[in-house]
Amino acid sequence: MADDTDLDAASECALAHMARVRPVLDKIADKWTVLILTVLCPRPSRFNAIKRRLDGITHKALADALKRLERNGLVTRTVLPTAPIGVEYAITPLGHSLRQPFEALCAWALTNGAAIEAANQKHDNLKTKL
Repeated sequence: MADDTDLDAASECALAHMARVRPVLDKIADKWTVLILTVLCPRPSRFNAIKRRLDGITHKALADALKRLERNGLVTRTVLPTAPIGVEYAITPLGHSLRQPFEALCAWALTNGAAIEAANQKHDNLKTKL
């Protein structure tokens, strides 16, 4: 783990650049972005294939997220010359650059999910006792 000096420096840097950092994080740190880019990372996919892989996402939520990701330069949308017309989504190099941090975040979630759930239970049990 980093020492306190490194943590202080990282914290100061993030706070000093908050006006530039926050808008970027707002674009990538939402409910579905990590999972959509994870689905698209290995290969381009059509809308319904993405939807099938993301259990629980609604048609509207996926459509809105894909439009936002395309606007932010993380995903491309290609109309396919098929009958009926198909659309395929692919991750861009900019989107692909998020692979390593997203993999680290997913690994962290797998490692620490049980600890977070235990903390939730402990917190909820203390609140019900009050």
